[in-house]
Amino acid sequence: DISGVVWVDDPVDIALRSDVDVVVEVMGGDGDPALSLLRAALKAHKPVITANKALLAQHGFSLAQLSEDTHTPLLFEAAVAGGVPVIKALREGLAANRIDALYGILNGTCNYILSTMEKTGQSFSDVLVEAQKLGYAEAYPILDIGGGDSGHKLVLLSALAFGTVPNFQGLSINGIEHVQADDIMAARDFDYRIKLIAQAQRLADGRLLQMVAPTLIPKSSPLAHIDGALNGIEIIAQSAGASFMAGRGAGAGPTASAVVADLIDIACGRSMPYIFGRPTTELEPCSPANFEDWSGGFYLRLVVCDKPGVLADIAPILRDHAISIDSMVQRGQSPNQPVKIIILTHDTTGKAINGAIAAIAKLDAVLESPFVMPILTL
Repeated sequence: DISGVVWVDDPVDIALRSDVDVVVEVMGGDGDPALSLLRAALKAHKPVITANKALLAQHGFSLAQLSEDTHTPLLFEAAVAGGVPVIKALREGLAANRIDALYGILNGTCNYILSTMEKTGQSFSDVLVEAQKLGYAEAYPILDIGGGDSGHKLVLLSALAFGTVPNFQGLSINGIEHVQADDIMAARDFDYRIKLIAQAQRLADGRLLQMVAPTLIPKSSPLAHIDGALNGIEIIAQSAGASFMAGRGAGAGPTASAVVADLIDIACGRSMPYIFGRPTTELEPCSPANFEDWSGGFYLRLVVCDKPGVLADIAPILRDHAISIDSMVQRGQSPNQPVKIIILTHDTTGKAINGAIAAIAKLDAVLESPFVMPILTL
């Protein structure tokens, strides 16, 4: 029974009511009706609290300008990592630092799937169905498993960490849908775990690399121990060094915790005047880098015919692209069946890897598109 509850057909009407002090938006979506509601609330000088990372990733800069022009707070702690207070950490606790890099597991659905695949040996598709039945994954989960959700959150963290205009179009995004149980087993044999890592770092030439991709990370890394539907973020700061936070990244409780924390800030009059930690006039346009600019080791999975001479065809391609092999494993199946070759490289670039796998894919003996993941040393 909602007969005692005030109802409006148009969300914008909420912002226009005289008996509304603060507008809390948890509808989601990167456009209307949420966008019109937030704009109307800020123009009416009503503080806004939102958990909508997609909206802020696309329209955060214009909303920040409106917040400044109207001197009206806009808070979004719940938009990234749920109950983990990473927004406050970047905007306030680490404000004295130059941030060099940040790395995060920002999507609980993907982390649950990868963790379960590792524990059970099940395929990606089987675990995805299980995650949907348990409510960890949506009926149409592409935003999660495709990396887009992590990308939205990364854009907001990058704007706070590096003082840049949010630029979702500048992201390099790959999801987990092509990760196989064999990849997870191979990573484990090499003392790594596979996680969907969202990372941002300022390159030597001043460009900002923002990348979401399934990634091999050492078992010794704190992020390697984030299991199930949890989130974890590691921030590398100039003076403070490495800071690590972990906790529940989604769900009713963590989201409510972050929303109410923002409400308390508004009630106490301590909300920040700039939503990204500095005036919008000081936010720099983001000159983006992508996967090809990433430097480090890589994991390659090749599926080839079981016949002599295949490695002899692959090795010159790697050599010609200045890629050196660190480790290699050949996983045979029954006779006359395809063979999986797992290669870990020494440090190289994404550009070199892309060039090599494009050439390798053209070989007659290669039966599937090569699969690549970066290797992160934390």
